[in-house]
Amino acid sequence: MTDPFPVLDLRDAAGSEEARAGFLHRLRVAVHEIGFFQLVGHGVEDADDMLDLARRFFALPEADRLAMNILDSPLFRGYSELGRERTRGVPDQRRQLDIGPEQPSRPLTPGDPPYRCLIGSNQWPGAMPELRPAVESWIARLTDLSHRLLRLLLESLDAPAGFLDDVVDPDPQIHLKLLHYPGPEQPGEDRDYDQGTGIHNDLGLLTLLVQDGTGGLQVAVDNDRFAEVPVIPGAFVVNLGELLEVATRGYLRATKHRVIRPAPGVDRYSIPFFYNPRLDATMQPLPSPYVADSGGVVADADNPLFALYGDNVMKGLVRSFPEIVARHHPALAAAAGSTRS
Repeated sequence: MTDPFPVLDLRDAAGSEEARAGFLHRLRVAVHEIGFFQLVGHGVEDADDMLDLARRFFALPEADRLAMNILDSPLFRGYSELGRERTRGVPDQRRQLDIGPEQPSRPLTPGDPPYRCLIGSNQWPGAMPELRPAVESWIARLTDLSHRLLRLLLESLDAPAGFLDDVVDPDPQIHLKLLHYPGPEQPGEDRDYDQGTGIHNDLGLLTLLVQDGTGGLQVAVDNDRFAEVPVIPGAFVVNLGELLEVATRGYLRATKHRVIRPAPGVDRYSIPFFYNPRLDATMQPLPSPYVADSGGVVADADNPLFALYGDNVMKGLVRSFPEIVARHHPALAAAAGSTRS
C-alpha cells in the first residue's frame, strides 16, 4: 500500500455502483493491510465542538473533576488523573473521562460473570451540565455510524452484511473517552513519562477517533516501524479491534498503536469512541472467502484473545486499572495477580 493511512469517503458507498465497488475495495485493502484508515464524508460535523467541550472539561478545577474519581467506580467509569491508567504496566501520561452505556444498575449475584460489574450508570460533572447531553448525542450518532461501517466492512469481505448484527444488537458495549495529554512542565523530564498512551491493540470491533491538530498518534507499520497518523480536520481515524482479528483468522488486523506525549507546554486533546459487541456476545468466524483462505495468527501468548467480548474487555481493564480492581474486585485481583505493577 503506497499510503499507509488511506482516506475513504463514505459518500462513495452511497454513490453509483462503480463508486460503491471502489469504496468497498479500498476498505478491504485498508483493513487487511494496515487496520487503520481515515474516514471523511460521514456526515458528523461537530467534531470541533466536541473537542472544545473536552478542553472545557479538563479546564474545570481539579476538585470538580475528582468529584467523579474513577477510583470510586466499580464500573471503571469517571475521571482519571495523570498516570491512573496503565499500558503494559507503565502509567499513561494523560487525563481522561471514561463513559459507557447508561443503564440501570443492579447488584451482582453469585454466579454472575465478572463482566456484569460493567453495567450501570456514568458519573457526570455537576459543574458542567451541558456535557452529558452533548456526549449522549455524540454516542448515539457514532453508534449508528459504526454499525453502518461494520456492515460495509463485512460486505467488502463478501460476507453477509448483517452477520454481526446479533452480537451488537440491541446493546453494543460502547465506550467513549475524553482525553487530555499535557506536555511535560519542563524539557528533559524523566523519559519514563514520555508515554502518552503505551503500545496496545484495541479490544472490540471498531474505534472511531477525532483528534486535534497536535498529532502524536502512531501506528506500527512495516514490521513494527511506527508512523504518525496525519491530522485531517473533520476526519475520523478508524481502526479495528482484536475481536475482528479473531473472527477473520487474522485476515483483518488489530494493529498496534500508541500516542507520544506532546512537547513541553503543548496540550493534545482527542476523543476515541469504541464500538463493541454486547458483553455476553461471542464472536463467530466470518463466512468469507478471504477468511477461509487466511492462515493468520489469532493467538498471542502475551495477550490471550477471548471470543466472548465480556471476557476480552475484563482482561484489558484488569491490566489497565489495578487500583480499581484491588479496591472493588478483590477476587479478580487475586485471580489475575493484577496488584503487581
